Amino acid sequence: MSTFAKRERLLLADLLEAAGPEAPTLCEGWLTRDLAAHVVVRERRPDAAGGMLIKQLGPRLEKVMDEFAAKPYEELIQLIRTGPPRFSPFSLKQLDEAANTIEFYVHTEDVRRAQPDWSPRELDPVFQDTLWSRLERTARVIGRSVPTGLVLRRPDGQTAVAHRGTPVVTVTGEPSELLLFLYGRQNEAKVDLDGDKEAIDKLHGAKQLGI
Repeated sequence: MSTFAKRERLLLADLLEAAGPEAPTLCEGWLTRDLAAHVVVRERRPDAAGGMLIKQLGPRLEKVMDEFAAKPYEELIQLIRTGPPRFSPFSLKQLDEAANTIEFYVHTEDVRRAQPDWSPRELDPVFQDTLWSRLERTARVIGRSVPTGLVLRRPDGQTAVAHRGTPVVTVTGEPSELLLFLYGRQNEAKVDLDGDKEAIDKLHGAKQLGI
């Protein structure tokens, strides 16, 4: 049975392949080759992937990332398509779905929206509900350091508080767009912002958003 994580994985691999190794992405400083290397290292090199969260491990992560980025681009794409090896925790279907649905969705949009001719994807309601569920559970963790109060709102009125504080900015959009906003893609997310103008400007420029 296919999962959202698997679907987004294959779409990401197709987009990276079509874009080629030197295309821009929304990840600052990364071309498509760098993004592909990141995805592979995260799944296949747990000894280095810890550097994504632990500052002291950063030099090792950078070294391993450079090694993978130097591999043939086609090899990186194939490693993404085939997924993690059996010894990886990500090979467990439940963990793959929990950890990779958002990861691959965001990186798919990192590739798509960096291209000049991109257009919004039509996402099915079930996938939107899945993204909203993940967003509700993680919003306060990701938004804990933002410089304003932050409320996320779906078009149907459902809300999630990402950060308590004043002044408050309310960001309205589909879950997929709210997710991109909260993950640091503020300028590319298709959302409406309501609140104090100075607070909105601070939020747009906030480096604290994202992980």
